[in-house]
Amino acid sequence: MSDAVLAPWVQPVDTSAEEAIGAISDELAMFDDWMDRYEYIIEMGRGLPAFPLEWQNDGHRVPGCQSQVWLEAHETEAGLFFAGASDAAIVSGLVALLLRVYSGRSKEEIEATDPKFLHELGLVQALSTNRGNGVEAMAQAIRTRARA
Repeated sequence: MSDAVLAPWVQPVDTSAEEAIGAISDELAMFDDWMDRYEYIIEMGRGLPAFPLEWQNDGHRVPGCQSQVWLEAHETEAGLFFAGASDAAIVSGLVALLLRVYSGRSKEEIEATDPKFLHELGLVQALSTNRGNGVEAMAQAIRTRARA
């Protein structure tokens, strides 16, 4: 892929969704408390590729999120790649975390990767109710796109 094709799409750094979940679990476990974990998640969000301004509209918005969250998908022979962004720092980090798990995977792998890992990692419980619902809505939007 050329840089123009790569630009907004999150590229996988782990060989599978399962490996990504394990790596995220290990990384979060390095921190003693949730404030440090939140900072780490915010840093993940800062590493997202730039999301095109023309996609920051209602057509790309994920319903069910308190903050504004936008997602776009691009299918190639290699898999389904996602781009995402939010207007809130912590939510951008949650977008980055989800895209690390799901972007660049086959539709089958995306569908097979249940977002229960969000609960298993303690993320949903550590967030406000609205943010917890929002991260689950993001995961659902990604999986819905894979089924399309």
